Amino acid sequence: MIALILGAGISLVVTMAAMPLFIRLITAKQYGQVVRDDGPTSHAVKSGTPTMGGVVVIGAVILSYFITHGLLTLTGRATAGVTASGLLVLLLFAGMGLVGFLDDFIKIAKKRSLGLRAWEKIALQGAVGIGFAVLALGFPNEHGLTPASTAISFLRDTNINLAFAGPIVGLILFVLWSNLIVTATTNGVNLTDGLDGLAAGASIMVFGAYTLIGIWQTNQACGLPTSGNVCYTVRDSMDMALLGAILCGALIGFLWWNAKPAKIFMGDTGSLAIGGAIAAFAILSRTQILLIVLAGLFVMISLSVIIQVGFFKLSGGKRVFKMAPLQHHFELSGWAEEKVVVRFWILGGLFVAAGLGIFYSEWVVGL
Repeated sequence: MIALILGAGISLVVTMAAMPLFIRLITAKQYGQVVRDDGPTSHAVKSGTPTMGGVVVIGAVILSYFITHGLLTLTGRATAGVTASGLLVLLLFAGMGLVGFLDDFIKIAKKRSLGLRAWEKIALQGAVGIGFAVLALGFPNEHGLTPASTAISFLRDTNINLAFAGPIVGLILFVLWSNLIVTATTNGVNLTDGLDGLAAGASIMVFGAYTLIGIWQTNQACGLPTSGNVCYTVRDSMDMALLGAILCGALIGFLWWNAKPAKIFMGDTGSLAIGGAIAAFAILSRTQILLIVLAGLFVMISLSVIIQVGFFKLSGGKRVFKMAPLQHHFELSGWAEEKVVVRFWILGGLFVAAGLGIFYSEWVVGL
C-alpha cells in the first residue's frame, strides 16, 4: 500500500510541476488546438489552446513507475520489482501515445482538424497492438503463468479458449481479439475527449477501479492460505495496481490544468495512450468483458457515434442526435459545458461502481 501512495504522489507532483513548463513551451511554439469546423460554435474560443498535454502524462507515468520501484528497492521494501505485466502496460500506453503524437503533430503542422489518414492510424495502432498481444503471451513466470492468456475473460478467465484448435490458431485469434479491445477502448476515450476535463475525470475513475481490482486479486491470489475456492490466477496484479495508482495521480495533476477553462488539452497523444492503458489493464487483469461496464461512459459515447452515423446513412440524411459524440448533443440542447462534464462524470462513476460491484459479488457468491 505504501508503494501505491508513493507512486501516485510522485506522478501527481511530476505532472503538476511539469505541465506549466510544457504549456509555456507549446505556447511559444504556437502549437495550438485546431477546432473542428462542424463542432459546437461555443468551442471556437478554444482554438489555439495548447495541446499534446498527453506528452507530460506519459512521461510522468513512466518516470514515476521506475522511480517508485527504485525507491522501494533502496529502502528494502521491494518485493517483485519491475514486472513483465507492468512493462507491457507501459508498452501499450506509450505506443498508442506515440501514434497520437504523430496525429497531433500533423494537425498542428498543417493547421487542420484531421491528422493521420484513417488507414495510417489503423496501421500504426495495429502494429503496436500486435506487438503487445504477442509479447503478452510470453514471459512465463516460475509457475508457467504468462501476463495474458488465450482464454476470453469476464471476471477471470472463462472456459472459452481461443486456442481450441492449437497454439497457432490461439495466437492469431488472441491477436485479433486483443486488437479489437484496444481499438474500441482507444477510440472510446478519443471520442470522449471533447469537453474540458471530461475524459481525464472519467479515466481517473476507471484506473482507480483497476487499482482496487489489482489489490483484491493480489490478496486473493491462488496459493495463498486465504484464497479459498475462488482465487485469481493473474500475473503481477500488485504491480498493475501500482500502475493504476500512478495513472490516477498523473491524470489528477493533468486535470488541474485541463479543468474549464482548459489551459491545455491532452490531444490524441493523451487520449490514445489512456485508451491503450485501459485496454492493457482489462487484458492482463483477465477482466476483458467487465471492461464494458467499468468503461461504460466511453461505451455509451462510442455507441452514440455508431448510431448517429448508421441512422444517417440508412435514413438518407436524418439524425438521432443533434450532434455526435453524445456530449455535444447535450451542449446543443442548452446544457452548459460544466453541467455536461459533471453529469457525465456521475454516469462514469455509476458505471465504475456497478463494475466493481459485479466483480466483488462474483467472489462473494463463489466463496
